[in-house]
Amino acid sequence: MGEDTRWNILEWPSQSPDLNPIENLWWDLKKAVAVRKPKNVTELEAFVHDEWAKIPVDRCKTLVSSYASRLKAVITVKGCCTKY
Repeated sequence: MGEDTRWNILEWPSQSPDLNPIENLWWDLKKAVAVRKPKNVTELEAFVHDEWAKIPVDRCKTLVSSYASRLKAVITVKGCCTKY
C-alpha cells in the first residue's frame, strides 16, 4: 500500500456483546454448567472444562459466519442493542 492510503478508524466500544460471538459461547457454557449443579469450586472447574470440550465446532463456525449479519444489524440500529 502506498503512503497516501487512508484508513478509517472506527470507535469500538469495550463492551459490545452484539459483535462478540464468544458471548454466545459463554452463555451456552453457563447454561450447561448450571444444569450439572456443581457443589464446589473443584466441580465447577471440572464441569466447565467438560462442557467447553463438548461445544461443537459447527456452533463456532455458525457464530463466526454470523459476524457480517451482526455488524449490519448494529449499523442499522446505530449502535443500539440487536437480537444478537
